Amino acid sequence: MATAEKEEEMAVEDAPEGEETEGGDETEAEAPRRPRGKGRMRSRVTWDLCWAWYRALPEAQQAQIARMGFGHLLSVLPFHLDVPYLEALRERWEEDCKAFIMPWGHMIPTLEDVAYLTGLPVQGELVVGLERRDYHDDIAELLGQEFVAGRRRPIRSILLGSLSEAVGLRGRRRGPLESLDEFYARVRGALDLGDWSEERSVRIFVSYFFGRLLFATQSSQMNCKFVLLLRDLAQAGRYAWGAAMLGHLFSLLPSSSQRSQSTGGFTPFLQIWGYTRFPMGRGTLVEGRQTMVPLMTRWEVAPDPRVTDRRAGDVQVALDHYPHDQVVWTPYRGEADASHPAVAAGRPLFDGHLLLLCLGTCEVLYLELVVRTLGWHQPAIEVSSLGREGHSRRRFFAEDRDWGADHGSTVAYWREGGEQVLQVTDLRDSSAYMEDFQARYAGRLRLDRQVEVELTRLRAEVRTLRGELLRAQASRDAGASSSTQPTGEDLAVRLQRALDRAEARVWELEEQAREIGAQRQGGDVATLQAQMESLRLELEARISGLEAEQRTMVTAMEELRDDQATMRGRLLEARERQREAKTARVRIAADYEILKDRVLKKRREQQRQAQQATPARIVSAFASLDDIVSLGDPSVVRGGGLPRPEASTASRPPLPDRRREREEDEVSSSRRQRPAKGERREE
Repeated sequence: MATAEKEEEMAVEDAPEGEETEGGDETEAEAPRRPRGKGRMRSRVTWDLCWAWYRALPEAQQAQIARMGFGHLLSVLPFHLDVPYLEALRERWEEDCKAFIMPWGHMIPTLEDVAYLTGLPVQGELVVGLERRDYHDDIAELLGQEFVAGRRRPIRSILLGSLSEAVGLRGRRRGPLESLDEFYARVRGALDLGDWSEERSVRIFVSYFFGRLLFATQSSQMNCKFVLLLRDLAQAGRYAWGAAMLGHLFSLLPSSSQRSQSTGGFTPFLQIWGYTRFPMGRGTLVEGRQTMVPLMTRWEVAPDPRVTDRRAGDVQVALDHYPHDQVVWTPYRGEADASHPAVAAGRPLFDGHLLLLCLGTCEVLYLELVVRTLGWHQPAIEVSSLGREGHSRRRFFAEDRDWGADHGSTVAYWREGGEQVLQVTDLRDSSAYMEDFQARYAGRLRLDRQVEVELTRLRAEVRTLRGELLRAQASRDAGASSSTQPTGEDLAVRLQRALDRAEARVWELEEQAREIGAQRQGGDVATLQAQMESLRLELEARISGLEAEQRTMVTAMEELRDDQATMRGRLLEARERQREAKTARVRIAADYEILKDRVLKKRREQQRQAQQATPARIVSAFASLDDIVSLGDPSVVRGGGLPRPEASTASRPPLPDRRREREEDEVSSSRRQRPAKGERREE
């Protein structure tokens, strides 16, 4: 795994989700690579490898993954991603109402679509949990020590290529002429699970499945927060993964449509959702799959070899002219809930206003805007009146976060089933809604362009009719026989009537074009005013924040200056004490040398005097001793003429020099006391 670790270190580890970083493995799906540029989109989904890897796992591990709720989705055969179609869809995404702006009204993928198309569970516990500042210990425990070896801390993301490399599938891609069965056989032969436990093998696969398919981003890395959801595999089977997937997709559509050349989220779901609602893509329902679940398994999508340069603009034009009466609002009629377990369990949520949670992401599902999916007439409604705004926080945090606690009210709102959307029963149709919708989104719906096309056609028809009328009148005037004159008059009358009708229609369309222009201008002015007001408020908020931050920084700088002045004074004082201590040490050393010389000189003088006085004292002492002895011993004849032996000091111990010992004690005590005094001065 050295290669993966090296690439991981080179990657931008603190990039937020949704931001693209290079360095991944199999990044593109089956869609051919296009030149990078404005309007070009790439998909980050890697479906082929996820499907083949899952099939190559042992049956026990497949069963464990199926119990977690992913078995139905992983049974879907991978298909071609229609990139121009997806690009045309994302350009119509409106962030304010979390909906696609289509010529026939708002359109929003719902939990019902998720349950029917993917089979993912939409009912259950919300995907909330911990988000840490550093995942080093968690990754080492759940995936393996090799995924953190040699990496700098804190570890916040994991390179997806390292997961596939760990099982021997690094860089495995399906060839352009390779069938799925051939690719599966190649993946099965290369898969190496080693001696890993079943739980560890499942966690590695599901982590890759999250990063490359279900919660795909525009990055080749995956936030480690998703790995923490796999600590308890039994608990993972109780999560509402479908709701989390839909919320994650909603959170990435704005960033994809504004500034990125690749898109995130589970885009195959979005593609099939569009095919079921307005069938104009490259997908076809396969014969013999009418009873297969989930419904995505019934579709087959293949690139059209006759169209080599299909662009998003072509799809946009097709959407602009798509017949409104052919839009399918209720595509699942006739489907039995018994054959769709996720649908049967999630049915109570299909008519509610909900908040979709995925860790730090909270997105709103405005079902009120698409009640036609419930078989009702759509009333006119203001998005601002719906309430409950969402938010997306995908960046890393400096401290651990518990999203279950932070989103406590939202979790309770979800468990209560949200707010049920009520049907307006006194509506006969959705015409009032459509009038309000077209007035609000006239610029985005390109109604003025449709009128211009119709005007151009009618003006050409008027020119043709005028020419025909002139020729009919000329032939009538030049006719010689009276038998042909009535025929010429009848033709001229008919042409004149057709010309009058065409001119009336032209005048009507011109009036409509002027009205649309005025509405568009007024709408543009209102939009610009709203944008300016929003920018003004945002600017004021930022200025207030910056001023508060500036005040905090000024206070901190003043405190730092005070601390700096205090420290400078203390430093000068310490330096002065150091100089005084150094001077004291020099003076003490000099005094010590002088005292030492004096003591030594005095000692030598005393020794010399003692040496001179010692023989005389010894002789007198021994003479006195002999006299004392002779007085006490009668056998000794005093003055008997016998010679007295000389006193010998060889066998006697030397007398202790008490004066010398006192002098040495004084010198040693002076040595101990002098440095102590110097030390007190130094302090």
